[in-house]
Amino acid sequence: MMNFLEKSKAILFDFWDKPEKSSDDELSNNIDAVRFVVLDTETTGFDYTNDRILCIGAIVLQNNMIPIHDSFEVFIQQEHYDQVTAKIHGILKEFVIDRPSEFEALQQFLEFLGDSIIIAHHTIFDVTMINKALERNGLPELKNRTLDTAVLYKKTLLVSNLLERKESYSLDELADKFDISKKDRHTAMGDAYITAIAFLKILNKLREKKEITLRQLFK
Repeated sequence: MMNFLEKSKAILFDFWDKPEKSSDDELSNNIDAVRFVVLDTETTGFDYTNDRILCIGAIVLQNNMIPIHDSFEVFIQQEHYDQVTAKIHGILKEFVIDRPSEFEALQQFLEFLGDSIIIAHHTIFDVTMINKALERNGLPELKNRTLDTAVLYKKTLLVSNLLERKESYSLDELADKFDISKKDRHTAMGDAYITAIAFLKILNKLREKKEITLRQLFK
């Protein structure tokens, strides 16, 4: 009989065994019909190898709506603690008593994520941190497509020699630009919500110029 760990890994491997849609089929979908999962991670730091995820927050975005009931938040057992970063995210060792292990948290997150398209701000950081956690637990990397609001925002800017374009824009800058409340900034759920609103604002700005397809978002 399989033990709990073996059963859990069997469930997770079903996630990667699902047949993938061809690129053309997926990118031909209507943007409004697609299930996006907007996520953010709070971590002990920025070192992919030595730092750890403290919390994953994620919300669904579909049909230009954010169903608040369809959200995900998990605080993970801390095996690494950094007083400096704790002052930013506010997650203390004793903050949540009953926290799942990293493996259990990943299982819960992957069940919520499914085959949705991931949206984040500076996506490479969050996805790499999650992939490193998957690797530590003997699991394959994510296959999901990803979009980055830091990249998408630049598509809304005018191209002009008179205007200076930055290489990258922070989430705070997007929140200020689109008049989004920063009340819960530096929490996983709060940042995921800000990112989701920013994504919708970006879509509206792009649609002012012309009809936007899912394929164009990935160009």
